[in-house]
Amino acid sequence: MLISALNGASGLCLFEQWIAPGAGAPTHSHPVEEVLTVVAGQAEMWIDDERFILTSNQSLIVPKLRRHGFANVGGETLHIRAVLASAAFEASFDDAAEATRRWAAAPVQG
Repeated sequence: MLISALNGASGLCLFEQWIAPGAGAPTHSHPVEEVLTVVAGQAEMWIDDERFILTSNQSLIVPKLRRHGFANVGGETLHIRAVLASAAFEASFDDAAEATRRWAAAPVQG
């Protein structure tokens, strides 16, 4: 996580991921819009039943509440940058074994 409420953001979070070949993010959704950008490598990304192949410097806009995910379909490490329209990260995964994950806003100083 590069930018979030934890370091002063109020309306977005920015994070990066490095994903080994064959690995990825399972289908999930966010309560806000997300932009996924492939920095290096090749990814298969999906929104609901629609699938896309993205390579370096290509982005996918994911509308809020839409089920999506991605997988590294190339032979090298996939580098992805993600921006969410919230300063706290929250994702709900289709797999019931996965809990919702959050990076909460920084505590209020008083």
